[in-house]
Amino acid sequence: MTATPHFTGDASPYGGGDPYADYRTADFPFTHLVDLADRRLGAGVIAANDEFFAERENLLKPEPAEFDPERFGHKGKIMDGWETRRRRGTGAAEPHPTDEDHDWALVRLGAPGVVRGLVVDTAHFRGNYPQSVSVEATSVPGSPSPEDLLAPDVKWTTLVPRTAVGGHAANGFTVDAGQRFTHLRVNQHPDGGIARLRVHGEVAPDPAWLSALGTFDLVALENGGQVEDASDRFYSPATNTIAPGRSRKMDDGWETRRRRDKGNDWIRYRLAAQSEIRAVEIDTAYLKGNAAGWATLSVRDGSGGDWTEILPRTRLQPDTNHRFVLTEPALGTHVRIDIFPDGGISRLRLFGSLTAQGADRLAARHEELGG
Repeated sequence: MTATPHFTGDASPYGGGDPYADYRTADFPFTHLVDLADRRLGAGVIAANDEFFAERENLLKPEPAEFDPERFGHKGKIMDGWETRRRRGTGAAEPHPTDEDHDWALVRLGAPGVVRGLVVDTAHFRGNYPQSVSVEATSVPGSPSPEDLLAPDVKWTTLVPRTAVGGHAANGFTVDAGQRFTHLRVNQHPDGGIARLRVHGEVAPDPAWLSALGTFDLVALENGGQVEDASDRFYSPATNTIAPGRSRKMDDGWETRRRRDKGNDWIRYRLAAQSEIRAVEIDTAYLKGNAAGWATLSVRDGSGGDWTEILPRTRLQPDTNHRFVLTEPALGTHVRIDIFPDGGISRLRLFGSLTAQGADRLAARHEELGG
């Protein structure tokens, strides 16, 4: 586990103007990966020992934390995050909390997966952030209750050991655990506030579930699909195209900058495993004056195989879900969509089923990750 760069200490008191002007952040090497704690995937903060000043659910809001200097409630300053009351010692002779005193929150990941990095964001918590944080993870099947997770026989793996953090900062941590997890326990020592939690990694689906489904979306995030690369991420991330549900607004899809050359834009995906694709949806919902003009779809089997076109260059309409039934199943592990010349799509759906080889490899990977 590493945390580079590392922020510690208070931020300056808010002095007016843009509250993010003095926010401390950095480019972390894992933030291109899916957020396993995304509410759209089904993530939730299912319990916390204290949320006196601000609710635990704020941790997983998708948008950046907001700050209103004039907003107060009957308990005090209202913050856009999770904030606990100040801890105290046992009495006048021992007024300070002990080294072991801490607050905690239990987070259910939206999709089980391998955690590659975390961001514990203390935006706007300038003098009321925790002195340090630690994060643990476990894998428990089904839909365990908070009591189930806190039972003494549950094994927790440390992802982030107790580490000092900074106020009004994005505190990033690289994780090397290499296991499949379903839940996290976020600890703040001894108390304070955290604005947002991001858990970046790779979805590791349950092979038994996908086998029971038979036909499913082979590129969906929740089923283990992944964006490997894209030509342009100027306005919005390519990962949006395989997020759950239909797009609800323009920036909930993928949109590129305007091209001034004769090239085209593209996204390359890795499927859940080797599969046979039988039907395709290309959705341009909410992209009205900026939808891609045309699209082609190609597939290849293996990371170094040749690309085979399975959908020829086809005209796309704005704000429309386009459906295509392939004349014969397309076998592969990777898919590439090319759009012409630029613009965007909101979602890509690839319906089919795993091959026997794909199912075997997925099951072996599941076992390797401790699933």
